[in-house]
Amino acid sequence: MKKLIFRVLLLTLLWQIPSAYAADTPDKAAKIDKFVAQYADCCSFTGTVLVSDHDKVIFKKGYGLANREWNIPNTPDVKFRLGSITKQFTSMLIMQQVAKGSIKLDGHIADYLPYYRQDTGSEVTISQLLSHTSGIPSYTDDPKFFGDVSRNYYAVDDFVKKFCSGDLQFEPGTKFHYDNSGFFLLGAILEHVTGKTYEALLKEEILVPLGMKDSGYDHYADILPKRASGYQQELAGAVNAPYLDMALPYAAGSLYSTVEDLYKWDQALYTDKLVPNDLKQRLFTPNLEHYGYGWDIRVIPSDEPGAGQTMISHGGGINGFNTLEQRLIGDHDLIVIFNNTPSADLGEMAKGVRAILYGQEPATPKRSLVPDLGEILVNRGADAAVAQYRELKRTNPNGYNFDERALNQLGYMLLEKDRNADAIAIFNLNVEEYPKSGNVYDSLAEAYAKDGKKQQAIANYRKSLELDPKNQNAANKLKELEQK
Repeated sequence: MKKLIFRVLLLTLLWQIPSAYAADTPDKAAKIDKFVAQYADCCSFTGTVLVSDHDKVIFKKGYGLANREWNIPNTPDVKFRLGSITKQFTSMLIMQQVAKGSIKLDGHIADYLPYYRQDTGSEVTISQLLSHTSGIPSYTDDPKFFGDVSRNYYAVDDFVKKFCSGDLQFEPGTKFHYDNSGFFLLGAILEHVTGKTYEALLKEEILVPLGMKDSGYDHYADILPKRASGYQQELAGAVNAPYLDMALPYAAGSLYSTVEDLYKWDQALYTDKLVPNDLKQRLFTPNLEHYGYGWDIRVIPSDEPGAGQTMISHGGGINGFNTLEQRLIGDHDLIVIFNNTPSADLGEMAKGVRAILYGQEPATPKRSLVPDLGEILVNRGADAAVAQYRELKRTNPNGYNFDERALNQLGYMLLEKDRNADAIAIFNLNVEEYPKSGNVYDSLAEAYAKDGKKQQAIANYRKSLELDPKNQNAANKLKELEQK
């Protein structure tokens, strides 16, 4: 009788455990919905979110509009451009070829692209391309690239020769510098090794096997159902993002997907379906600056939700879109956030979602300064915007996000419109607010250089390097100005 009673109690407890978990899931989902809705209300977030907890999707929803001109709402099956999340797919394709023996991680560019310049091509390895340690200049670092080149089509090898073959910025393997040229080269290498296009290889080796039917290489001319339109924040409000020929981001940033498809990708990465485990782990092994092969790998610090967990993540940004994917591999949690009006801080959003997953209260979102100060810059000028900034910081310090990024964004918006003096005023305010940030001096130097004030530009680039010796952009610009 005692054994029978024990078994009945045990079965009752086992029955209650999943019920308690199931009861907790809707509560988390409701909290995530409320939290993300705050970002939609205060911080210009328009996009889709998916969250899985211990491999189970507990939340997915769209916010705002996929198309503002037709008032079409965002839903979880809307397709977004991924930007640099593409890099993890390129890395997987490389590792698959490594598994087949057709590519070696210690092989050199010249081994696979005979036309590439021999001095650099015989020195830079595949591993260094994957880990952003090659020293090859990134084509997107060129300030003229987006204005002069980004709308034009180039064949893969032609683009490599013209934009991915610059002189090395440092000895390969000695430094980390985020490099879109490196991943463009990896795409070209894949095509030469396999005899297939990058797009065809991606479909054959990853998308079809995983059932990722709503993902692919984005061609502007294709009729693609449920494709989100991309927008960007201007001084006077949101506008359609400028056209970009998707042959240029290529293997560094040309894919589209849905949050639901990235969940399929996440689940596959816990298996050996795509590549043997030893090679898969190379993807997730940090090199310089916590970067593996197409992934950022970090342990969440003690003052953040999920402290101690290993987080494997990557973000993406491309005209009209920004994206973020965070995988907490200890608990098999996943957070995917896509945005088609890049204004909200997706990192802070994800941190708030992590807090909910771990039973903590997320920080209340803070309103962006960009829309409010942008309107003042358009209608009343830089002096009025600076005065309003000071007033808001005095009267509502907790209601707005006063970090350096907002002023930096406004300054660059002004530079794009050739309002150099106003940009200098905004960047100077940022220097005043953040005198220990190398980035704000770098931005101010760029504005002075554009305005023809060479000595002020040199002084601020030097200050930027003093505060941030790793700022390769400042080093290059300073060298260029001093030579002139």
